[in-house]
Amino acid sequence: MKATSIPGHEKSFRTTGRDSSGKQHVLTPFEVTVPGTAEKVPMVRCVRENGDESFYFQEELPKQRIVLHFTAGYLKGDIDTLTREGNHVSVPFVIGRDGTIYNLWSSKYWSYHLGPGAQGGNTEMSRSSVGIEISNIGALQKKGTKLVTQYSSKDVYCAETETSFYQKATFRGHDYFATYPKAQYDSVIRLLRFLTARYNIPRQFVDAAQRYDTFPTVNQFRGITSHVNYRPSGKWDIGPAFEWDTVIAGVQA
Repeated sequence: MKATSIPGHEKSFRTTGRDSSGKQHVLTPFEVTVPGTAEKVPMVRCVRENGDESFYFQEELPKQRIVLHFTAGYLKGDIDTLTREGNHVSVPFVIGRDGTIYNLWSSKYWSYHLGPGAQGGNTEMSRSSVGIEISNIGALQKKGTKLVTQYSSKDVYCAETETSFYQKATFRGHDYFATYPKAQYDSVIRLLRFLTARYNIPRQFVDAAQRYDTFPTVNQFRGITSHVNYRPSGKWDIGPAFEWDTVIAGVQA
């Protein structure tokens, strides 16, 4: 999908509530307040119309950290993947490129979101963390004068001249990554401020020297991490196009 077509794609989901597999979702706007402040965070509750909740465990557990992911997809497919019946791979929050925060289920519960072989253990780390998926296609490949997705050489994302849509940066075998719009950064910051306050998670981030690495003590870290801190291969999120300094400044303000 072309980057310029994404706003229409996301508007369609906001209007219909129908994901890429045709599953219907009920969308209800609401807002939460960051504990200890007057700051409001607008969200959209996004639940299966048929009431299915079988993609997460309704087990309330303490939270020690937050994990940022990118979806490597587009919003309708993102929602579809994370709400499949009986498939316990999900996260409570998905942030659209327009900044909309979709809340799929209560963050006090849990589902798997790190994958087999995750540092610290997939179960232990998934149970003790809150996952946030940021809708973003992730790694791109250059084909002639165009950037295409890693899924198909025919899936054109943007032209090489449209530099606002990608960043050239080598990471784990890929040289190009899709960028994130300002609306997403603003929502990531607001959501992180809310979650850190709600669960008493320190507003600290992985040191720059380890930010893109998997490290053995991540299970002892309390704060904000990303998927690559748990998986030494096979994962690229949150990727080198993510503006950590922007998020850190906003969260710690």
